[in-house]
Amino acid sequence: METPQRKWNVESSSSSKNAVNPIRRIVDKGGFKPNPNKSTISLSIGDPCVFGNLNILDYANDLLIENIKSCKFNGYPPSTGYEFAREAVAKYVETPTSKLTSKDIIIASGASGAIELAIGVLLNEGDNILVPKPGFPLYECTSKTKFINVKHYNLLEKQDFKVDLEHLKSLIDDRTKAILVNNPSNPCGIVYSKQHLLDIIEVAREYCLPIIADEIYCDLTFGEHKFYPMASLTDKVPILSIGGIAKRFLVPGWRLGWVAIHDRDNIFLNGRVIEGLVSLSQVVLGSNSLIQSILPKLLDSQNTQVIEWCSKITKTLESHSKLTVDMLSKAHGLKPVHSSGTMYQMIEIDCSKYEDIADDNEFVGKLLEEQSVFLLQGTVFSLPNFFRIVFCAPIEKLTEAYERMIEFCEAHKKK
Repeated sequence: METPQRKWNVESSSSSKNAVNPIRRIVDKGGFKPNPNKSTISLSIGDPCVFGNLNILDYANDLLIENIKSCKFNGYPPSTGYEFAREAVAKYVETPTSKLTSKDIIIASGASGAIELAIGVLLNEGDNILVPKPGFPLYECTSKTKFINVKHYNLLEKQDFKVDLEHLKSLIDDRTKAILVNNPSNPCGIVYSKQHLLDIIEVAREYCLPIIADEIYCDLTFGEHKFYPMASLTDKVPILSIGGIAKRFLVPGWRLGWVAIHDRDNIFLNGRVIEGLVSLSQVVLGSNSLIQSILPKLLDSQNTQVIEWCSKITKTLESHSKLTVDMLSKAHGLKPVHSSGTMYQMIEIDCSKYEDIADDNEFVGKLLEEQSVFLLQGTVFSLPNFFRIVFCAPIEKLTEAYERMIEFCEAHKKK
């Protein structure tokens, strides 16, 4: 009997089709055309290394070079991370009210890898997770590849982007399995007060929902704004906190993050969540072994050399934020939101002030075409008529970019 002729039928998976990261899509594939007569200044991506003015301290590089030459860290590390690395992270992120050991830490490939672990271990297909709006698009992108539904709770832009607690509660149903809180916030640059974090925790306690606390920017707060780890504020709600070295040490490409397990009343243990995190970590087989090797010295709280350097970087970023507000407050139709930390500034656009700009997408597109300044529109973060600035560039580059933006706003001013 003749075998039927087969035809090629190879298609990308549903999971891959759901993997839409709007930031990367714009930056990597965007059809924007800068003005060829002006050099492009990109203030779009949260990578502090782009311009070369912000670099990790030499001490860390020396440690890494020493360990490379030792040839001791060329093999596979344990999937959850080296014991000594996990112990260093545990000491670094624990608080007086939330003590941790190495068993409470899972090393991941960057904070994004840690977020994927946390979401993957708590939710099944068809479940839903509550994430902030505006917020970091990766939360939704990661969830959708796992066929997890995303519900966006509102941040109140007129109230320093605090969580709308009543709206948060209204979204909870039987398939809600976690609340994700990002503090300090990307893209808003806001650091929540202790009381506001307690209010969020109370919602989680009332509805018996664990919290995923994305705290990657915990070390970058300005002035009197203080960061409070969510796990330090509750003995009732189980929390998976996300951290890493990318932002504090200016090394996003080193790809090292972690999940810290704060297990209240053995809720995670009884639900086999800890076991699940270990299993999921075995899919990737761990983070970079060489970078893990320097964590004990890099994260040592008694290392004054590292502490002083980190303080200097934070003060530098704070001065950049101040420059951003000072200069763009003078731009016609723009209203900067004061940043309390991170490396981001949200700028509100009053499109009624312009002749031919209808929304944030048109503002950002025309700005690039005319002035070769590349920003991300607020729509990417579900915040229309805003745009986000990454203020890591050198002062002279920021100044030039802001002068061009002021010129652009004047050129389009409604007559």
